[in-house]
Amino acid sequence: MFVVFFRTLIIYFVIIVCLRIMGKRQLGELQPSEFVIAILISNIATLSIEDTDIPLIGAVVPIITLMSAEVILSFITLKSGKAQTIVTGSPVAIIRNGNIDQKSMRELRFSIEDLMSQLRISGIFDIKDVSWAIVETNGQLSVYPKAGSQPLTLKTAADPKSAKSHPPMVLISDGILCSKTLYACNLTEKWLHNVLKDEGVEEKDVFLMTCDPSADYFLVRKDDNRK
Repeated sequence: MFVVFFRTLIIYFVIIVCLRIMGKRQLGELQPSEFVIAILISNIATLSIEDTDIPLIGAVVPIITLMSAEVILSFITLKSGKAQTIVTGSPVAIIRNGNIDQKSMRELRFSIEDLMSQLRISGIFDIKDVSWAIVETNGQLSVYPKAGSQPLTLKTAADPKSAKSHPPMVLISDGILCSKTLYACNLTEKWLHNVLKDEGVEEKDVFLMTCDPSADYFLVRKDDNRK
């Protein structure tokens, strides 16, 4: 009995340490790779606790190995947009400017019932009020209402025209340009070049830049110690 007790405590603290090393991001909505890691670690921990004939090191080593693999993979995806797309996929818009993208819904096997259910969870019961709906890589549906259906804020109360039906999109992420955003917003590389020139910054030194079809943008420079 005491053997099981101490094995359980050791496995518990090993998993806690591994989760802390992997970071707080792992404790929220899981990405596909994170979900796999969580299942494997839970199975290894369960077997090592139930079967005392399995050496404790036989459970600790696989758990640490999985943790190391996830940390390395997270670092690679952080530095490479292509690697991130391969591992976690990309968000998919199933409603664009109020129009349902039936092809994308079929590819995601996202039914009408799924769509309406997720909209209701987001507090929207009339699909006509939706401007954009995007299925995130973790399966959650993000909803952006049309301008007339957005909650009233101090900004929109003072200037009703400030409400927009198109959400800002990521144009530059950690120095990497997303050309699809330029196309989606009907903007050109010349426009981007002029904006960066006016801001006195190069593309590689931009940590985050978002924009929308009205050419309204938001820019955050990289910290000096990262350049």
